[in-house]
Amino acid sequence: MPIFLETERLVLRAFTEADADHLLVLDNDPDVMRFINGGRPTSLERIQARTLPRLLHVHPGFGTRGYWAAEEKTTDAFLGWFEFRPLADHSPAVVELGYRLHKAAWGSGYATEGSRALIRKGFTDLGVERVTANTMAVNTGSRRVMEKAGLSFVRSFTGDWPEAIEGSEHGEVEYELTRAEWAR
Repeated sequence: MPIFLETERLVLRAFTEADADHLLVLDNDPDVMRFINGGRPTSLERIQARTLPRLLHVHPGFGTRGYWAAEEKTTDAFLGWFEFRPLADHSPAVVELGYRLHKAAWGSGYATEGSRALIRKGFTDLGVERVTANTMAVNTGSRRVMEKAGLSFVRSFTGDWPEAIEGSEHGEVEYELTRAEWAR
């Protein structure tokens, strides 16, 4: 499996079809999915039909994917995934940063470490001009990771939730970091 990026403790590699079982476990943890779908379970069929195709998509503007499986470097344990996906398929100028990690990996600095490494690679190697990230306003853990990775609060907004979940009534927040801000 091709390695996209390594940090001190992480390996970010391309997803393969063989990752379906890892994703099934991750997406069936109610705590992990609390701010995504309210903690509802996800079927293997949905993982194979919807999730994996999104994770395997190659973005022409990058010439690579926008999602990477995260493994602990010393144990090869699957920790979750990172998103660093161009918002326009054919341009790397603006990317969305995201992450979904197993609960056991929370509080260990993996999300911040992976996010900082992706941001650095984006600004130095991939032609990125702006990194953006969104989460529910009540998701304080994710907001803290965004701030520790160097992103700044931009705005609050109300998203279009197909099904309201607990906390969605408080809206969402957007954070960003530009290349110029990062270079300072």
